[in-house]
Amino acid sequence: MGMNTPKAEITEIFSSMQGEGIFVGARQIFVRFKECNMACGFCDTPNEGPAKEYSPSAVMNAIKSLEKFKGPHHSVSLTGGEPLVYVEFLKSMLPLLNREGFKTYLETNGTLPKELESVIDLIDIVAMDFKLPSSTGDRAYWNEHLEFLRIAMRKKVFVKSVVTTDTKKEDVEEAVRLIRGVNKKIPFIMQPATPVKNFDKRPGGNRLLEFLDIALKNEVENSRVIPQMHKILGVE
Repeated sequence: MGMNTPKAEITEIFSSMQGEGIFVGARQIFVRFKECNMACGFCDTPNEGPAKEYSPSAVMNAIKSLEKFKGPHHSVSLTGGEPLVYVEFLKSMLPLLNREGFKTYLETNGTLPKELESVIDLIDIVAMDFKLPSSTGDRAYWNEHLEFLRIAMRKKVFVKSVVTTDTKKEDVEEAVRLIRGVNKKIPFIMQPATPVKNFDKRPGGNRLLEFLDIALKNEVENSRVIPQMHKILGVE
């Protein structure tokens, strides 16, 4: 292995079912990258716990082993953290996945458009977050999200927004406006935050219906409310 082989900090590689979005319930191999460029208040995978340094070929060996013993799988989910923080690693690993015939599924916070541009041709599915500022407690990323979504449209893409008791209607309206401006057929999933602390509360049904109506009345027709099913089903 050469001195210049990129490495990535990965916390786990495992087989389970997808718990979020339009592919909920699909069997996948998950590669969980450690670092993230954000710190959302509702995050259920904060940057903590041990990680191991992997080379692209070591990740491929783990994936092929899981496919052999736990497969077949729908796709390989690159999740985190934020996989695009490790874009140089992805440039080496994704061609290996493609060559072995694996479908690639990128789970991303949608804030790093330049990094996406450099690997989009190697990705099959983009599961993109819109980070609503009233949900995250962070700044707005509307410009980054818009640029990111336009690039992601070259492949199959859907948008997911986590909604909390603090989520403002105006943020949902802005997310819907951006999606409609790119393509109103892009699926838009509103995901009630799963409580990660004792005092967290998920938004009530009437509030969720209100958010859903905003999307549907603005012609983003493939809009849904879908909770984190893996939490409900008790799988990792």
